[in-house]
Amino acid sequence: MSGKRILLVIGGGIAAYKSLELIRELARRGIASRCIVTKGGQEFVTPLSVSALSGEKVFTELFDLDDEADMGHIQLSRSADLVVVCPATADLMAKAANGLANDLASTTLLATDKPVLMVPAMNVRMWEHAATQRNVETLRNDGVTVMDPDEGAMACGEFGPGRLPEPLEIAGRIEALLSDGPVLYGLDPKPLAGRHALVTAGPTREPLDPVRFLSNHSSGKQGYAIAGALAKAGARVTLVSGPVALQVPDGVDHVPVETAREMLDACQDALPSDVFISVAAVADWRPSRAAAKKMKLKEGGGDPHPTLELSENPDILATLSRKKKNRPDLVIGFAAETHDVDALAIAKLKRKRCDWIVSNDVSGDVMGGEMNEVALVTREGIEVRWPRMTKQDVATRLVARITEEFGDEADKIAAQ
Repeated sequence: MSGKRILLVIGGGIAAYKSLELIRELARRGIASRCIVTKGGQEFVTPLSVSALSGEKVFTELFDLDDEADMGHIQLSRSADLVVVCPATADLMAKAANGLANDLASTTLLATDKPVLMVPAMNVRMWEHAATQRNVETLRNDGVTVMDPDEGAMACGEFGPGRLPEPLEIAGRIEALLSDGPVLYGLDPKPLAGRHALVTAGPTREPLDPVRFLSNHSSGKQGYAIAGALAKAGARVTLVSGPVALQVPDGVDHVPVETAREMLDACQDALPSDVFISVAAVADWRPSRAAAKKMKLKEGGGDPHPTLELSENPDILATLSRKKKNRPDLVIGFAAETHDVDALAIAKLKRKRCDWIVSNDVSGDVMGGEMNEVALVTREGIEVRWPRMTKQDVATRLVARITEEFGDEADKIAAQ
């Protein structure tokens, strides 16, 4: 990202303070920021603080002789690789959707010939209002990328969609839009519309007795992030998940399971699908016989040296990958390893006969953590190695690559 530059328009909302952290995060990724702060935005952040973090002069007024002589709103609108509005208030989006230009921010948006990303933040009632939704649809039809707001508690005391996404997620979207590779949210906001995606996530639990089980440390965060990104891209998503403490993403069909055998059955029932992404950390073994009653220690009348006999669980990834009927068009596995990560991932791809493998080193704090560092392995070898980023960013990039793959296939069919 070195050498990339954005023009950041900071709107007037309580979430404007997050724009400061966004500038810092972008700088860490090598992305420079030049900023416009609206009159309302100055009620929440000062131009001085924005200038200190960006290292650039901050622009505030349309009719400023010095600013117009120095840069000019036309040049300002075209001086960056991407224009980002964060937070994008209902007022700013209404002006942009209807071509109004009565201040520096709205004039710049009307004059720009660069891609635009809007990151909305507002009260839930304002976000859900028909006028706002109409404006969002207009902006997207005009080619503007509009992120969906997060859902949660707000400063006004209400709860629902309207919160500004976290700076890490916004930075990831900006990086994707600035990259030379596939972009998930471009002119087509729903590039996977009409596709069915099947995703597994979380751990499985294999019962030892009525109160104990064999499992692992998987939190399900990566699988849930991928399911959510697929849904945002327009896919119909079936998420088959082991037990996790996560909220199911909007627009995702959730099938809860416990054991590996239950997960396999649920996946088979969900077919056919266009893509299958096996993210779940499935237990390789299960007790051959689960005790009908709670096993006791010696003083409780139990076996002082119990022996645990294990049986191998079904291989869900290999089973779906090797299907002769209803095999998904694209089968993607995950290789969570603690050593020899690349070599084991390549071997797993060949052994399971899947199309892609996402390899990741889980020897640190990956399982249960917020960050991940992965490589995408195809049948030709390691295609790309992504830097350490949030699991949401990994999901966005993977879904962008899936979108590109299906786009290539559609072009091949059309050419035949």
